[in-house]
Amino acid sequence: MSFSITSSGPILVRDLSVSFRSGSVLAGIDLTVSPGERIALVGENGAGKSTLLRAIAHELPLTAQRTGTLESPDDLVWLPQEPPFRDEASIEDVLATTLRPLREAVETVEKLADRLDEPEIAETYASALDFAVAHDAWDADRRALLAADRLGLSGLDRERPISTLSGGQRTRLALATAITRRPDALLLDEPTNHLDDDAVAVLGEFLRELPGAVLMASHDRVFLDEVATGLFDLDPVPHGAGGTDGAGGRLFGGGWTAYEDARKAARERWEQTFTEQQDELKRLRAATKIGNDAIAHNRGPTDNDKFIYKFKGSNVERSLARRKKDATRRLEDAEETQVRKPPPPLHLSTGLSSAGAAGRVAVVRDLVVEGRLELPVLDITAGEHVLITGPNGSGKSTLLGVLSGRVEPTSGEVQIGARHVEELTQDPQFGDLRRKVRDVYEESVGEELADRVPLRGLGLVHPRDLGRPVGALSVGQRRRLDLAIAVATGPDLLLLDEPTNHISLTLAGELEEAIGVTPGTVVVASHDRWLRRGWSGAELQLRP
Repeated sequence: MSFSITSSGPILVRDLSVSFRSGSVLAGIDLTVSPGERIALVGENGAGKSTLLRAIAHELPLTAQRTGTLESPDDLVWLPQEPPFRDEASIEDVLATTLRPLREAVETVEKLADRLDEPEIAETYASALDFAVAHDAWDADRRALLAADRLGLSGLDRERPISTLSGGQRTRLALATAITRRPDALLLDEPTNHLDDDAVAVLGEFLRELPGAVLMASHDRVFLDEVATGLFDLDPVPHGAGGTDGAGGRLFGGGWTAYEDARKAARERWEQTFTEQQDELKRLRAATKIGNDAIAHNRGPTDNDKFIYKFKGSNVERSLARRKKDATRRLEDAEETQVRKPPPPLHLSTGLSSAGAAGRVAVVRDLVVEGRLELPVLDITAGEHVLITGPNGSGKSTLLGVLSGRVEPTSGEVQIGARHVEELTQDPQFGDLRRKVRDVYEESVGEELADRVPLRGLGLVHPRDLGRPVGALSVGQRRRLDLAIAVATGPDLLLLDEPTNHISLTLAGELEEAIGVTPGTVVVASHDRWLRRGWSGAELQLRP
């Protein structure tokens, strides 16, 4: 086995463009992530965050067309939103695969230590030693056990198949492998999804101490403030408008809180630049059509100065030609350098629930869902906003499923007084993914309601995506569609399971504001620390 050491190498992206049959996703991307930097990708759903990570990891589907240059350390680990573990593999198999190169490096060093007088052996020894030192290989087994314990996996049977693990357990196992490996470059796609506070703290500590380059996509605003050294904006902001950083670039040096103000300023610069350029273009176009009277205004010849007038008239013609030529040149230059019109931002423009019910909309007594949840009492009053918190495995999703009727209780009493209940689950299911977005919406809410409450008017799905197949949408875009279907019917009890997962940071903020002002009853289960910090309603904390 060869051991490649590239710990000092950056992740380099030069003029990267990626397109699929459905259209272009990325165009002209330039990005450098140096060792020790932790850069977070931000942008609207569908902006290409996951696509960029996949391109760097050389994991794009065969249907993708890619141009540009990509460079990265050989020792690169990519953790997608769904960890790529084989269902039939066991937890022990996954950890053994992670530990194998580290163990082999240590074994090579120990085996060749007495043969350093042989030139080829000495070179192999040096390579293995450098690799083992860079990855702290002698401590790898202890590190694997510690990571599993701190991430809440130590109580699981090591022979347990991956297929039996929850989404949160799979995510934590994937993070345990990265913590054990300590790679030279790490790509993370929504790493805090399914993680409780303790697990997020472990991840943040690991990333801050990792000497390699880290590039990640995350919706977790508190996590970005705590961990990211910079944010790379994939939303369109023309260079002529100053870019995200005010100097024509996409990279912002700082966390989410500071970026919000910078992004707003960037949008204002773009809009102001566009308006000023359009005014200048209008003036220059008018200048190319200037007539003689603009130069020799209200002057006509007299009998005594016809010759002089003819002479001066020639000067007027020449002056007019010069002015038109100059205006035309300046017009061409201005048209070539003008910024494009800022696209209208996608804004949530609908209420979330209606105030149809009265009194108690949910009464729960002595609820038991065997192996998943025990809850002695819960009363939810009409118009109340309730936040459900608790660590992984405490039964948050199960409780929402019971309230919606999706999960059958083992025992206990559950009474629902709401007339219309809608549940937004973490993993929306749309059946045939070849169907177009607008058709899925119409079939879900009914033709009459789809005409009365059109999808494009909700501010959740971009008009350009209405004719795309659902399968071509990103995870975040699918969650937007699922949310649109849920709120279009005006439920008087809306159940939201991790509603800020996968969606853009902009929509997350708008969604939180909408929850705060909606007149209907809303129950939210969330790990999101940003959402929890600003919560003003009732709160129910579950224990495992």
